[in-house]
Amino acid sequence: MSKVRVASFSVSLDGFGAGPDQDLQNPMGVGGMVLHAWAFPTRTFKKMQGGEGGSTGVDETFAARGFENVGAWILGRNMFGPVRGPWLNEDWKGWWGDTPPYHVPVYVLTHQAREPLVMQGGTTFYFVTEGMEVALRRAIDAAHGRDVRIGGGTTTVREYLRARLIDEMHLAVSPKLLGRGENLFEGIDLPALGYQTVERVAGENATHVVIAKS
Repeated sequence: MSKVRVASFSVSLDGFGAGPDQDLQNPMGVGGMVLHAWAFPTRTFKKMQGGEGGSTGVDETFAARGFENVGAWILGRNMFGPVRGPWLNEDWKGWWGDTPPYHVPVYVLTHQAREPLVMQGGTTFYFVTEGMEVALRRAIDAAHGRDVRIGGGTTTVREYLRARLIDEMHLAVSPKLLGRGENLFEGIDLPALGYQTVERVAGENATHVVIAKS
């Protein structure tokens, strides 16, 4: 049975999953890239970028776990790209070049219809205009019993959390303060929603916390 999960989601000590003013130059918002510094040295990240080598410690273990048994992904529109409103053209095909790191179907939440985008390496982006629950049903069907990973961004994760549709979430807590941006947990009462901490491990550059529905 498919598990719906979030993995390697980086947050600051003050709870921000992205900085303010996201755009082409600042895909994670101003200052937001610092949250992901824990992942950059890992073997998993370097492999995603077409490189070799990389660290093999705790941070790598959690980065690699995030890709295990994943049969489909769900992304918010902003996670796919900085384009807002109608698709004025279809030249933008995501941040990842011709071979995105997903290698499975990816369902993008959007209010603007667009034909599926077939990429190299097994990734196909499907643009879902009917809402998050429809996207989740399609992703579960496409996963064929494997897990569905909610990739982000912050707003998308919040929506699925509020609806109690996430079974498990791995947070990589960065030792940084952003002060402003998109706060992951603002207005969300996790214990009331039935979530609890099930794992906590100190990594080389982040503290890894896993929460799950009780």
